[in-house]
Parts: sequence; structure tokens; C-alpha cells
Amino acid sequence: MRFDVITLFPELFAPHLANGITRRAFESGQVDVHLWPLRDHAEDAYRRVDDRPYGGGPGMVMLAEPLERALAAVRADRGDTQAVPVVHFTPTGQRITQAVVEAFAGGPGAVLLCGRYEGIDQRFLDRHVRCELSLGDFVLSGGELPALALLDAVARLQPGVLSAPSHQQDSFSDGLLEGPHYSRPEVLSTDEGPLPVPAVLLSGHHAEIARWRRDQSLRLTAQRRPDLIAAARAAGRLSEQDERTLRSIGI
Repeated sequence: MRFDVITLFPELFAPHLANGITRRAFESGQVDVHLWPLRDHAEDAYRRVDDRPYGGGPGMVMLAEPLERALAAVRADRGDTQAVPVVHFTPTGQRITQAVVEAFAGGPGAVLLCGRYEGIDQRFLDRHVRCELSLGDFVLSGGELPALALLDAVARLQPGVLSAPSHQQDSFSDGLLEGPHYSRPEVLSTDEGPLPVPAVLLSGHHAEIARWRRDQSLRLTAQRRPDLIAAARAAGRLSEQDERTLRSIGI
């Protein structure tokens, strides 16, 4: 799959693409990322890509014309017979969820539009954007961080990037939050006394360990994100044992 990123700050992407376990997806070309500096598509001597908004108001607006030229260059370079979606990162967009990530991870890619300033000329958005995404109910300085988050989430789902079962146990993979993890030492010495690893994790009984982990996931989700429990119930994803666990904590 191929992602083309239209941005004013391509230098923000290079460290992420070359480091961490997800670099395997980028270096192998499983997730092929092309960066398109927007100022390269400005035509005046000052390489201007923004101007004051009509009607007054604070801040600047990204101009439609450089974006039109950048997108045309992307599409010509891709040579796609069917244009991939142009994704605009904005607080008004759909929140990025694991389901959204999985859809992109199995698709052909996208053009990622990283806005800045007060926003982008609406005429460009109306002409080209059919997918708007948001990290959450807060405002960032630009679309680069959401674009990086999406690329990271998509890359880790590619074959061979993680050990086989890792992402299958992630939070949201089954609609619930992932439970706690423990590692060495078996007993952690603290000023509040010794803190042992839960005994079930040392038992060697794989079925009991799996049930304990599921119960911990259910309890954590019920405490932190009860909306996810309601959604799992509505979708029929909870077993009778799951329901017994939830009833034991009054859910």
C-alpha cells in the first residue's frame, strides 16, 4: 500500500519512518510513504501557501491553488486508475479507531492531507476530500501528528512487523481494553513491601491464564470505558463466562 503525505513539514516524518519496530513495514515497502512538501507547489517567489481569510478573523488559511497542484502531482505519480481517498485530519472528522486503522491496513493506501494554520480553503476540501479523521476532541497545530499516528497504527498490522499474536491481543482488537502485564522480577521489592506477580501467571495452566487475562480485560474496560462493554454486549461478543465476571463486579 502507498501513502502520499502533503505537508509543510516533511522533516517531521523521517525520524519516525526510520526508527522503532514499525520501520520494518516502511523499509520493506509494505507501507510505502511518499512525502510531498507543499511549498514546492507554490508559484510565487515567496513560496506562499497561505493568506488572510476572507471576511476577516484571526490566523491564515491554506490556499487552494498550491494544494490543487500538489494533489495533481501525487495522482500523476501514483498512476492509479482509481484515485485513493484524500484524508483530511480535522477536529470535525471521524475519530480514529482500531476499526478505521484495520480498514486502511487492508486497503491500497491514501493521500494524507496535513493542514496548518486556521484551516484549508473549503473549496479544495469540497472538491477532493471524502474522508475526515480526528485523533480526539482537542486541537493540534497541524495534521502531521495524526498522520504519523495513522501510519504507525497501520504499519504495525502488516505481516512480519510484530510477532504473530501481538496485535491480536491489543486493546480494541476484540472491542475491549487490554489487561495488565508483568515481567521479572517475580517479586518486586518496594518501600511499601514486596509486590509479587499474580500467582496464576506462574501456574503454567494456559487455560486459567487466558481466563484471568480475559477477566482483567473485562474489569478494566468496565471501569474505564463502560461504553465498550455496552457495544460488546450489543454485538454479542460476550460469553456467559464474561457476563458472570461482569455481574461479579456489579456490571
